[in-house]
Amino acid sequence: MRISRHYVRVQGRRVHYRRAGAGPAVLLVHQSPRSSAEWLPLMERWAERFTVIAPDTPGFGQSDPLPGDRPEIDDFANALIDLLDALGIARTAAYGFHSGGIILMAALRRDPARFSAAAIGGYAIWTEAERAAFGDAYLPPFHPSAYGEHLTWLWNRILEQSWFFPWFDVRDAARLSVARDDPVRVDATVRDMLDSGDAYRAGYGAVLRAPRDVPPPGAAMPPALITAYDGDPLQPHIDRLGALPEGWSAVKVRTPAEQQDRTFAFLSAHPAPVPPPAPALPDEGFSWVEGLQLHWRGAGEALRVHPPGRSLETQSDALAIDLPGHGLSDAWNGRDWDEIVNVAARALGAGRVEQAPAPAGDPDRLYPNLTPDRFGSYLTRAWSVVRARAFFSPWYEADAAHATAFDPATIAPERLAIAHRELLRATAARDYHRHLAGRD
Repeated sequence: MRISRHYVRVQGRRVHYRRAGAGPAVLLVHQSPRSSAEWLPLMERWAERFTVIAPDTPGFGQSDPLPGDRPEIDDFANALIDLLDALGIARTAAYGFHSGGIILMAALRRDPARFSAAAIGGYAIWTEAERAAFGDAYLPPFHPSAYGEHLTWLWNRILEQSWFFPWFDVRDAARLSVARDDPVRVDATVRDMLDSGDAYRAGYGAVLRAPRDVPPPGAAMPPALITAYDGDPLQPHIDRLGALPEGWSAVKVRTPAEQQDRTFAFLSAHPAPVPPPAPALPDEGFSWVEGLQLHWRGAGEALRVHPPGRSLETQSDALAIDLPGHGLSDAWNGRDWDEIVNVAARALGAGRVEQAPAPAGDPDRLYPNLTPDRFGSYLTRAWSVVRARAFFSPWYEADAAHATAFDPATIAPERLAIAHRELLRATAARDYHRHLAGRD
């Protein structure tokens, strides 16, 4: 099943979303601090029945944050409704998980007629004591540091969230039964946090502060299903819901798979109309080239192609693409590099290609193995590489003979954070470097 990616402008903000399928509309609202990437496995299954639309909520993934320093839950609910307006979707079914469910509940209360049905996985109803216990400890500031110390904190914070709840409460009484140490799953959340940066506190904070506005029994609302599985710290909150509107139900289930199956059946029983085609932005998007979805941005007669290991993130307004296996583009599928670039140039209306050269050095050493490991050491390894790159060429020859002049601004933590994200995403850097070397 093909999952396409898109950008749309919503109230002046750039919003990124994923879309798949051709049936009735279903909106998926991810939890914090994730992005729409969280929904990829589910989208592949549900797209056989629905048109599934999964946005990055404001400040997460590739979506711009909301204005202001302290947006509230109604601002996030309004942003969700505004997105439906921008996409021309008059009515949809929807599913929100954890904090995504809080946003969805607020949107339901604001505009119930927009939803044919709603499902929520794990709806939190905190006591005042629980809310006070979270305080500011749950959402500390997150800024890059000069030597990558923030990455050690981030890895362990995400890892231990499956061990204790809240994550900082390392007492036996706070242990979770769903503890795990899967590097791939931790890495997925870590990458989303690296994209959000300190903006994660705005979205997460709005959810934690939000009142729990479950509609009263007499409210005119679309049907809704609330579920929580064994081991979810929010499962006990099912018992806190109280009386619900007509057509609403709340049940405890055994597993995440059962939760998704029951949600799928429920939403299938209350279909919305098929949504219109996805609109396109004139200055940024994703194009299918040689079976790959390539991220592009800008305008101009020449298509600029970044060097191996980089991306278009640091490009100006010139027309540029992320190569396969770089930036936000799909992984490289073994196709001919020159053909990919030339087809992309034609598709984007570029008359010529401006290719950045490969950096000096051995590709096997320039681009180390950055496979996620149990201890998150790949994150600090990548940080050390991009920092050393500012001082030496090639970076692994750290001696006077290979020292390079540099602008101190290039080692500002914010600049290094961009280069760090680029390197983590550059899974095809070695292959592309070898291709360029073979042309010389």
